[in-house]
Amino acid sequence: MQPAMNAAIVIPVYNHGPLVGAVVARALALALPVIVVDDGSTDETAAVLAEYGGITVCTHPVNRGKGAALLTGFAEARRRGCDWALSFDGDGQHHPEDAPALLAAVQDGRRRLVIGRRTGMAPGRTVPWTSRFGRGFSNFWVRACGGPAVSDSQSGFRLYPLPEALDLGVRARRYQFEVEVLVRAAQAGLAVCEVPVGVVYPGPGERVSHFRPWVDFWRNSGTFSRLLGRRLIGGLRRR
Repeated sequence: MQPAMNAAIVIPVYNHGPLVGAVVARALALALPVIVVDDGSTDETAAVLAEYGGITVCTHPVNRGKGAALLTGFAEARRRGCDWALSFDGDGQHHPEDAPALLAAVQDGRRRLVIGRRTGMAPGRTVPWTSRFGRGFSNFWVRACGGPAVSDSQSGFRLYPLPEALDLGVRARRYQFEVEVLVRAAQAGLAVCEVPVGVVYPGPGERVSHFRPWVDFWRNSGTFSRLLGRRLIGGLRRR
């Protein structure tokens, strides 16, 4: 476990006030530094976070997007001397207790980006169709753009190597960051692997999600178009 112990937990949050307290409490139980990035929340998120000692809170005055929040957290983790950033969402979707599985994936000392592959996402009452469709759509286009062949390219439960993740030149700053970083990692020769983790999808009205299906679909399409174009142009230049 030694290579991964120099890690910090990074939790991006935006208006997750009703849920973020429980997530932070479970994160603190992992005995790693906890960095929460409040990405311009306008609800009670800041007040909830203020109730917890032992965490570092970075605040964006206005909402800048999940990717921007992750990068802020990575920079803070790096400033603290950490070599790894373990990220999961602030909406209670992930089980922080699954973190050891991601950390164990780097026991051999190899630098790699580890994805927590969400299990239990077969069609069912509480799994939104947008999540299932989005995952398949994203997986295909990540591969088409030159990224790794992964089965859950949209999972926010990840272990990022630092400073590599900060140096990949990812342009996306919202949800699209998490797919672009996979393509950029593969192009940079950074290994990517997956480990199974659990997932929770509460019933309607219980989960706080800021994913907007049509807006983010078009943003995803724009990101993939840019990455695919970059790959095609790079191939022509090598001829």
